[in-house]
Parts: sequence; structure tokens; C-alpha cells
Amino acid sequence: MQPDQDFLEFVVKALVNNPEDVKVERNIDEMGVLLTLKVNPQDMGAIIGRQGSTARAIRTLLRIVGIKNNARVNLKIEEPTGSTRETRENRKSSLADDLDL
Repeated sequence: MQPDQDFLEFVVKALVNNPEDVKVERNIDEMGVLLTLKVNPQDMGAIIGRQGSTARAIRTLLRIVGIKNNARVNLKIEEPTGSTRETRENRKSSLADDLDL
């Protein structure tokens, strides 16, 4: 495993209630390194944090790890299947309907 992938797994497993469900995939392309994180649906709130603050902090730390290794590292947090979270587009259209726009 690579240092960026090891770091992400270590941090995320310390934050979640189901560390055995944490999975990190690492892909390299012309844009750099993409780490895709999958966690238990019950742990999504712990990973995202209030207003995305925890996810933002993890991404910042990953960029620092990437700089140390001369790589651009990005994090994608995969939304679990069956999620009931409303998408941004649906929220906008329902708000417009509520306001009769």
C-alpha cells in the first residue's frame, strides 16, 4: 500500500464505528492520484462532519501527504447505495415549487 492510502485508512478507521467496513481504492491518472473512500452508511456523518468540515480537513491532510510524495492526491467519498440524501438539484427545484417560481 502507498503512504497516502495508508494514511487515509488510518485516519478514517479512527473516526468511524465500523472500521472493518472502510475500503480505500487508489487510482492514478493524468490528474494525479484519486483515492475513493467507501464506508458503512451509518458512518457517513462522522466522515463528512458538520457542513463538510471533517471531509475538508481529511482532504487538506491528504494534499500535504501528496506534496511530500510529489503527487496530487484527491479524495472521493462514495455515497452508499440506497442513500436517501436529497441531491442539490432536487432541493433547488422543490424550493422553487414552494416559492411558486
